[in-house]
Amino acid sequence: MLSYIIKRIGQAIPTLLIVITVSFFLMRLAPGGPFDGERQLPPEIEANLMAAYHMDEPLWQQYVRYLDGIAHGDFGPSFKYKDFSVTDLIWQGFPVSLTLGAWAMLVALIIGLPLGIIAAIKRNSAVDYLVMGIALGGIAVPSFVIAPILALVFGVILAWLPAGGWHDGALPNLVMPVAALALAQIAAIARLMRASMIEVLGSQYIRTARAKGLTPTEVILRHALRPALLPVLSYLGPAIAAIVTGSVVIEQIFGLPGIGRYFVQGALNRDYTLVMGVVVFYAILIIVMNLIVDLLYSVLDPQIRYD
Repeated sequence: MLSYIIKRIGQAIPTLLIVITVSFFLMRLAPGGPFDGERQLPPEIEANLMAAYHMDEPLWQQYVRYLDGIAHGDFGPSFKYKDFSVTDLIWQGFPVSLTLGAWAMLVALIIGLPLGIIAAIKRNSAVDYLVMGIALGGIAVPSFVIAPILALVFGVILAWLPAGGWHDGALPNLVMPVAALALAQIAAIARLMRASMIEVLGSQYIRTARAKGLTPTEVILRHALRPALLPVLSYLGPAIAAIVTGSVVIEQIFGLPGIGRYFVQGALNRDYTLVMGVVVFYAILIIVMNLIVDLLYSVLDPQIRYD
């Protein structure tokens, strides 16, 4: 197991290097710069700022300097948030994004898994068509459409919930952002679980379990559930990373101080280091989550070993 983890980490380093390299040079190709604004700065002030942030150095030298900082866990200073480093901003926004994403994924699993199992058991019935129709609608309608509707109906018209704000993660402030994020994940998990469960229920060992006289509930819980969860588990790795760091629109709509909001502000302000820091952090999170998912395979399927 340890040798497998070390091997995966070794494979992840070149992948992370490619992400950093591509992101670094693409950011520099974008028009404008971090010190461009509505008011043109005097040339001497702009030159001092460029020198202070090493922007006057050759591009390759800036790249090497950035890699050296990443190797020491330093994402560099933010060009726009003068009193904060990029690392400070990421760790300020990460708890908010993590709380929002964790609740959304928990809700998606609690609702999506049973819906998928029911649809598989009731295959080609009215229940199956209803569940899959709702799931298809959840996938087709994006979160940036659902979120404003929820805010308008429940926050403005009915005034049942706050239309925005964080307030230290109070439950009323979490309900609508979590719902907007979870709907698409519920739909995806339900569809994956249905397809996987149908395939498992057609297996020979399931027919053997039924022939032994086990009840349908025992067949599902004791024999079919664990192997049917494997495709869902594969989906959860990148999905959790995406939902934690990629809730850009949701955080903007509801005014939440998460990583996604910093990413948007950094992109608008041409804050190179802030955008790069979020991208690299996201890449690391995906790599870690995929590794955890691979390790969990051996828990669900005893035939899988990483010796």
